[in-house]
Amino acid sequence: MSKLFPLATALLFLAAPTLAAPGDQTPATPAARPAREPAREPTGVMRYDTNKDGIVDRAEWTAGQEARFKRLDANGDGKLTQDELFARTPAVGNSVLPSDRQAGRQSAYFQRLDADKDGVVTPIEFMAVAERNFARCDLDKDGRIDTAECRQALQRKPGDSARSTR
Repeated sequence: MSKLFPLATALLFLAAPTLAAPGDQTPATPAARPAREPAREPTGVMRYDTNKDGIVDRAEWTAGQEARFKRLDANGDGKLTQDELFARTPAVGNSVLPSDRQAGRQSAYFQRLDADKDGVVTPIEFMAVAERNFARCDLDKDGRIDTAECRQALQRKPGDSARSTR
């Protein structure tokens, strides 16, 4: 037993540099691990927070919605068809086509956007709805919105008036 101890110690001593080699990126504790994954892009209303201050002001919102319209306008004709508007919307499940319920919701949404009922959504129609959405989220009417304020606003029905604070 006494002869094995020095041998085991010597092997451990020789193996130690290999076990603690530079470039070993796996620390013992999960809290000490460096962040390897890139930061996720913000979603929802915060994707329009261009200055990253945690607030979306009216100018950021407007610029974001105008850019969104241009991205959706696949053929660049300055108008959105229903197909263009929902081209990037994933279908439910493994289907290539939207479900009947999803198609119905998409159609109803398109009809709300298409104010003059000419079968296309113009930038003016698109921005009018975007403005209404901003106003709906801006509960305190300070011209600035964030995730919490929008979440609170979306829990209310569109026709509800803002409750006064006493």
